[in-house]
Amino acid sequence: MFHVILGLFLFGIAVAALIFSLIRVFTTSPFFPTGMIQSINDILFIIIILEILRTVIARYTDGVFQLQNFLIIGIIAAVRHILTVGAYMTLGSGKSREEFDRAVIELAISSGIVVALVLAIFLAKAADSLAMPKSKSKSKTKTKN
Repeated sequence: MFHVILGLFLFGIAVAALIFSLIRVFTTSPFFPTGMIQSINDILFIIIILEILRTVIARYTDGVFQLQNFLIIGIIAAVRHILTVGAYMTLGSGKSREEFDRAVIELAISSGIVVALVLAIFLAKAADSLAMPKSKSKSKTKTKN
């Protein structure tokens, strides 16, 4: 029952975020580039919420947390941060050298996080594919006996 309530709550948050985003798109002035940056940021935030909802649903139906879903959420969040920092670096004229250097370091760290999470997904899939033949052979042995 808790999973259903949590799922409905997350879905409600996603719908509220979508409504807020649509209102903000039409009221932000100027739309280009500020409104577009906010819209992309909002869309990625909604995708993160929906991925969490999907993870909750998978937990409820399968009974286990799926590592890949959490890694995907992390990748989306890191890419969202990269896009936001990159966009504000491009738009923000008159930044000091220190602010620029800090933004470049943030971009480098976030890019490293994305690479590490993609590598983690690759390793998780490789581990699953290696474990799959063993579990199939065990199930065949059980059915023969």
